[in-house]
Amino acid sequence: MVVGELTEETQLLIVGGGPGGYVAAFRAADLGLQTTLVDESPLLGGVCLREGCIPSKALLHVAHLIENAEHAKTFGVTFKAPKIEADKLQAWKQSVVDKLCSGVNALAKARKVRVVQGRAVFENSRTVRIQGGDVSRIKAKHTIVATGSRAKTLPESIMPADCCIDSTAALDLKQIPKSLLVVGGGYIGLELGQVYAALGSKVTVIEALPRVLTGCDDDLARPLVARLKKQFDAIHTSAELQGAKVTGQGVEVTFTKKGETQRLTFERVLVSVGRQPNSDGIGLENTKVKINERGFIEVDETRRTADKRIYAIGDVAGDPMLAHKASREGFVAAEAIAGRPSVYDVRAIPAVVYTSPELAWCGLTETEAREKSIEIKVGKFSWGASGRAIAMGRPEGLTKVIADAATNRVLGVGIVGEHAGDLIAEAVLAIEMGAEAEDLALTVHPHPATSETIMEAAENVLGSAIHALRR
Repeated sequence: MVVGELTEETQLLIVGGGPGGYVAAFRAADLGLQTTLVDESPLLGGVCLREGCIPSKALLHVAHLIENAEHAKTFGVTFKAPKIEADKLQAWKQSVVDKLCSGVNALAKARKVRVVQGRAVFENSRTVRIQGGDVSRIKAKHTIVATGSRAKTLPESIMPADCCIDSTAALDLKQIPKSLLVVGGGYIGLELGQVYAALGSKVTVIEALPRVLTGCDDDLARPLVARLKKQFDAIHTSAELQGAKVTGQGVEVTFTKKGETQRLTFERVLVSVGRQPNSDGIGLENTKVKINERGFIEVDETRRTADKRIYAIGDVAGDPMLAHKASREGFVAAEAIAGRPSVYDVRAIPAVVYTSPELAWCGLTETEAREKSIEIKVGKFSWGASGRAIAMGRPEGLTKVIADAATNRVLGVGIVGEHAGDLIAEAVLAIEMGAEAEDLALTVHPHPATSETIMEAAENVLGSAIHALRR
């Protein structure tokens, strides 16, 4: 309803059209709420769909194809060296993004969600000003902030902006660089590093911490790191970046490792050192919303902020910064606003690194359990004893189940191996249902399949593993 020139009213306003924002909008519309969604892009989907999760997985799929073709030599099958046409590759990646974005927009239209293009800035708890849109202001009874996050940058004194690209730019390169430095050994940097290594770049990684992928257990990361060491030129851990400058040969980077200074030159430098929430610059200071020292908006179990009219979900509302976490929060917030008894009560959020091999885990890690002095039992099963893994020529995987020492209740699961990201869902369900290791062990799994390794690892917790000797 128009109440003034270029000013609209709505029951629910959602700021941000990513996997948290559009899910919240769709659920709210399904529950009968008049819903308006504001996003700076005409295509919904957010960073995840347009600039992150989806385009990166499209390129990773290509990288895996190239790797599998090379790996086929082991089986006596040889292919010619691949011809990489970067422009066609980018066009295919973009077609994937466009198809999914148009699908989300079509769902919004079908649900009669009002989509406004522009940047929303809060004037107060009920009103936002729209910059760059065809509407000046929107007044809402409730608002959900779903503004996501952006890539962190390094200080200009260390890494000038003209020396590097971020993950978004890395997904849109028109030419394959001969050499690429990845600053940061997290999942985004390693995924993109593996993409460009497969496409022909010589890749080097610099990580300030003692090892890459510090969020997961070392035994799970080990098979992946072993593969990366073969694919990359070098992985420098415990390395401190000192500076960078553009030269006639490329970008010269200086870093120290074990007290020694090294200088290397690369055609491109990708900085991937984490992300920061987009809670600044949107006028939240004009509301009662509270923001913590890390820039996250503080929320309760319904995702409501300190301002009773405003909710927050996704990356802007705290770790983990994952699309599926944002979607679940969006669903909860929409239901809570609609008056349903819905709360965010999640026991396990899966984390997946979409490299080759894939790495996935959920719930409590073994490292966390030791640090918290939690008594646990750990059952491991090596993929070297998996018929399916051996048949695929991928025996380097590992599955482990972490259970409470007293009750055998499943507290966490970790998997490294082919399609680990697809396998981890069974573990998430087990934790959410309060399953015990025996429940996983007694569940009949298909044979031969890598999913059997979850059953075998659970059997190992109980001391009844058939295809492995319990130590």
